[in-house]
Amino acid sequence: MTETTPRTVSYLEHWDRTEPFDPPAVLAELVRTRPLTRMEYPDGHIGWLATSHDLAREVLSSQAFSHRFYDTHLPVTKKGEIFPGVPIVPGGFIHMDPPDHTRYRNLLSREFSARATTAYTPRVAELTAAQLAEVRAQGSPVDLLPAFIRPLSMRVLCEVLGVPFDTGSPILYALSDSATNVDVSVEEEREAGTKAYFLLMDLVGKARVEPGEHVLGRLAADAELTDREITNMLLIVFAAGFASCEGALASSLLALLHHDDQLKALRAAAAGGGAPAIEAMVEELLRYTSVNQFQIFRTALSDVELGGELIREGEVVTVALPSANRDPVKFACPDALDLGQEASAQLAFGYGVHACVGQRLARLVLSESLAALTVGLPELALDVPVEEVPVRLTTPVLSVLRLPVRF
Repeated sequence: MTETTPRTVSYLEHWDRTEPFDPPAVLAELVRTRPLTRMEYPDGHIGWLATSHDLAREVLSSQAFSHRFYDTHLPVTKKGEIFPGVPIVPGGFIHMDPPDHTRYRNLLSREFSARATTAYTPRVAELTAAQLAEVRAQGSPVDLLPAFIRPLSMRVLCEVLGVPFDTGSPILYALSDSATNVDVSVEEEREAGTKAYFLLMDLVGKARVEPGEHVLGRLAADAELTDREITNMLLIVFAAGFASCEGALASSLLALLHHDDQLKALRAAAAGGGAPAIEAMVEELLRYTSVNQFQIFRTALSDVELGGELIREGEVVTVALPSANRDPVKFACPDALDLGQEASAQLAFGYGVHACVGQRLARLVLSESLAALTVGLPELALDVPVEEVPVRLTTPVLSVLRLPVRF
């Protein structure tokens, strides 16, 4: 039954996640009772919160809504504070609208296409096997985050993009962490961004001379792109892409280790060599964990009807991906992890023109690594109770801070 009295929720209320597997309770309530509701942002702006799967897709795919910084009441920083105005930088496509966004996005889309990702598969499998060998060498028990999840996610991204892992990874780890960790100060975040910028700018200059067969090299071979544009494009891919890949892999492993029957099902599929089955299971893990939790928003460019309500020009609509992925209208078992469930419609990486450009590569990393770990470590289990696994819950990207296991 739908509520008859409109409810206004606060922005931080929809952010109030308390445990690692389920979205905040208010989202579970709203997706079933009032999927489009009023929401008050910290600056006093009254906008909207969309919680259902259909509304999420509609907002994220509609050209009636903008993702430009200067069109919006940008909700808050990762600390929940009112966000200052941010200028759009050359190459900063993530907060542009078409046609500017399209120009940059198309350049990267070719690099992360289905064909390109398929070509990366043997190398990702090789890197996964090498990282698994390091885990075995360290012995049991081990923290999978520094031993496997972080280095594998970063190695794959560095290799695909054309950044030396040994020299680049410490700077790029800091860049990603500063964007998601609420304990990092504004000054530390700015310093991490500056160091990463100059690292990538230097590599762009070198790639202009010797392009190489990687994303950076092919972008550097484009005479129409400036060094600054390429650098900012790569900054976005590293800052957002690494955090999402690492977070998705870590949270998926935690979910599997907490659901022994599902872990056994994935292990059986992997042992049987069923790549399509593993890929389908990855979709369910992405749906269940919804690694990209918050700060998914759009602004109405003009008055527009949405879900039976009139959204006024300039009003912000925040999209709650965790509740969209738990929508009982769309998924048969919305609140359970069921690797046999059809979940290809999940929205963990967003939807529409701003959907994660590297999502195919992230899926490949998840498929290869989950299969390798579950088969290669048949006794894999958590080394502490699940309640003792530290998880950063109230940040834009769901982050597991340690994953202690035994095997």
